[in-house]
Amino acid sequence: MHQGPTTGWLLRSQTPSGSVASMSEPMSPSVGMGVLHLFCKPGQSFDRQATINAVKEAESAGLTVITVSMLGHKSDACFMALANDMRDLRRLQSAIQRAGLDIVDSYVSLTEVSEYAVGVPQEMLNARLYPKIPVPGKNAFCFYPMSKRRNVGANWFTLPYEERLRQMQEHGHSGRKFGAKVTQLVTGSTGLDDYEWGVTLFAVNPDDLKEVVYTMRFDQASAEYAEFGPFCMGMLTPIDELVDLL
Repeated sequence: MHQGPTTGWLLRSQTPSGSVASMSEPMSPSVGMGVLHLFCKPGQSFDRQATINAVKEAESAGLTVITVSMLGHKSDACFMALANDMRDLRRLQSAIQRAGLDIVDSYVSLTEVSEYAVGVPQEMLNARLYPKIPVPGKNAFCFYPMSKRRNVGANWFTLPYEERLRQMQEHGHSGRKFGAKVTQLVTGSTGLDDYEWGVTLFAVNPDDLKEVVYTMRFDQASAEYAEFGPFCMGMLTPIDELVDLL
């Protein structure tokens, strides 16, 4: 079998034998936090108390863990976690699996500041990198992934920066109209998962979720250049109540 050149980037970037980092060494983004969405259904060995313990132990370790009772057939529960160390996210995932929950879908991303956040105060930028969620009173939950189109005649990445900036500022203006009713967290996933961004919405009422997504689809950045993945919806639910629904 032909092995190819021996001086390519792949071989040069390989870690020398015996120097793989252990789980005790942090794996952290240089800026921001790791974000993990786990969508689960209870398996035959589902353990309510072990599930509660998994969440409580993660929170004690400094993670933000949001527990959601999901509607529909796609999943029964969502565990959304944010951590400075990606290895802590893996530990939570392992604990949830050991508790007898089957992970039927997932999404991996990082908090980020958009390249179009021109003129945004530093305090607001920090809130995107290190978000304080959930927001009290906003218990309706929605998650969906999305990417920008690369179609002939509608390729986002061939547009000049100034045009992309204009469209995203228009898009942001539409979203801010819903600020009192909806909190949005957009996280980056290029190279980490199947889409380029994950979008998590927290709203006062379920119809607020529908209204904000519908309204923003008329913006040019969405109508002409957005590709959406599957949507899922649920309700924020304390972990000790969530396990009784599974």
